[in-house]
Amino acid sequence: MTLISTAPATAPVTEAGRRRRPVTYWAYLVPIGIGFGAIVLVPFAMNLYYSFFDWKGGAAPRTWVGLDNYRELLRDDVFWSSFGNTLYLIVAIAVVPTLIGLLLAALLFDYLGRLFGPRVASVLRASYYLPQILPIAVAGVVWAWILETRDGALNSTLRALGIAGGPDWLGDPDIALRSVMIMLIWLQIGYPVVIFMSALQRVEPELHEAAELDGAGWWRRFRAITVPHIRTDIYVVVLTATIGAMKLFAPILILTKGGPESSTYVPSYFSYRNFFELSRVGYGAASATTLAIVIGLVAAGLIFWQARSMEER
Repeated sequence: MTLISTAPATAPVTEAGRRRRPVTYWAYLVPIGIGFGAIVLVPFAMNLYYSFFDWKGGAAPRTWVGLDNYRELLRDDVFWSSFGNTLYLIVAIAVVPTLIGLLLAALLFDYLGRLFGPRVASVLRASYYLPQILPIAVAGVVWAWILETRDGALNSTLRALGIAGGPDWLGDPDIALRSVMIMLIWLQIGYPVVIFMSALQRVEPELHEAAELDGAGWWRRFRAITVPHIRTDIYVVVLTATIGAMKLFAPILILTKGGPESSTYVPSYFSYRNFFELSRVGYGAASATTLAIVIGLVAAGLIFWQARSMEER
């Protein structure tokens, strides 16, 4: 006996059919495209255009100089030292907080959360994140008071402990940048803690329980289970924090203004100073364009590294 199916035949799905999108799909992207063009593409194009001129801004005449501003950047020691300082900022914003945040998140989720309950872990997580929601001006003023040489909280504490003559934290060229790094680490730790604690909720508890029954300690389970399962979130934190470090501006403006002796210059402050304080708009635009290109290359490199790492898993 032959059974004849009365179900309608299903047409094979072609590659073109899979790629075809409804019109409404592209309509949703129009506002994003308009916003990206108005906020990113148009200002970048104007900045690139101004970088080819010698211009003092405002109604002052513009003189075409071509690539002269970029040639001068290649010979500017302050500009290159500002990029060198960016490496320290990447350590303070991307590397150290990510490592500390990963350990703190794992301890809060795996140990304190189980021992004292999720409410205690949530309160501690919120306390770590508190610096992130403070206005940067408020955080800068607080840390300027903490690091003040004569009557600052840090040197006053050192004197109370019998250590006289505390360092000039923000006035000594040898330690000013490291002092700023301390503030940035404090400011940034809460961000990876929140991201990683959210990611840890996706890890199956049975994996930890099975490993624990097999005799694996906390550190072994952290390395073999926790880190591999939240690797994507680690990449996201490293990428966004690295970009944030490369375009850092406000803490430098508030705490040191690039000093002392240009020891805390960063590329964004270098561009700002040439734009608004020295009235060298074309030169400042050239430095800002160079910074934007470098950030784009670094971001593309990190994304490529992430994609390769995920393919190898």
